[in-house]
Amino acid sequence: MTFHEGGSFEGGRVQTRSGGRGVAIGGGAGVLGLAVFLIYQFTGVNLSPVVDQLQNPAGAGGGTTQEGTIGTCSAQDANTKRDCRLNATIQSLDTYWAETVAAAGATFVQPPVVSFQEATTTGCGDASASTGPFYCPTDQTIYIDLGFYDLLQSRFGAKGGPLAEEYVVAHEYGHHIQQITGVMDKAGRQGTGAESDSVRVELQADCYAGIWVGHASKEVDPDTGQVFLDPITDAELEQALSAAKAVGDDHIQQQSGGGVNPDAWTHGSSAQRQSWFAKGYNEGTLQACDTFSATDL
Repeated sequence: MTFHEGGSFEGGRVQTRSGGRGVAIGGGAGVLGLAVFLIYQFTGVNLSPVVDQLQNPAGAGGGTTQEGTIGTCSAQDANTKRDCRLNATIQSLDTYWAETVAAAGATFVQPPVVSFQEATTTGCGDASASTGPFYCPTDQTIYIDLGFYDLLQSRFGAKGGPLAEEYVVAHEYGHHIQQITGVMDKAGRQGTGAESDSVRVELQADCYAGIWVGHASKEVDPDTGQVFLDPITDAELEQALSAAKAVGDDHIQQQSGGGVNPDAWTHGSSAQRQSWFAKGYNEGTLQACDTFSATDL
């Protein structure tokens, strides 16, 4: 998706953290990072701190964490730079969901967003780049290492592109919407399996991402009076669908060299993730995304 010419996105919305100790993606460390990501996807257990300790034993040092924020970005910046694209995407999501959540009778609260490199501390424990993007319900914060997008292409075969990146962010933002509307509290998120609440939570977040994509080209930035994004093209839509396919449980299991085991699923198959994203995009309502009432996922 292309941010509309003339748009401008103020800085300070997205925090940045760099330095510290963490598991790098690349070379032999990339294999470890992939293993950590797969374990986190299927079990929710984050082994980054364990691997980090093995790679960076006590006394080895790890650098000083530097903190800041993403600065003001133009629409051109958002169309060409990942950090600015994240900043602009979050502000578009803020505007859409503030209106939508309020219309649904709930109270909207903006989620903090942290773009980190190498490693960071969260309300859900320590994390590294190999954990993958995630939402932490404890501190209601979205965490993302922008290098994950390279992993998505190189390891899982996604086509890449701006809308693929925005889909990932919108999916994690969808988890925040679930948190503030009570879905997270009601769902049994510890189970696994093709029909589990864990899968239903993830598919609903995919559907919420689709809703935002369908509305973003009509949503006006209150700060500039410009729409956030130009109308989506078929080629851009394919970027998001490719990303959804890449993070399907069956696809990840195949990529890891094992057989497909639906009993271990926590996020849904590639087809399911694409289908629920498309449902949100085409139907555009919260009601359409009620995966918990669906008899056929």
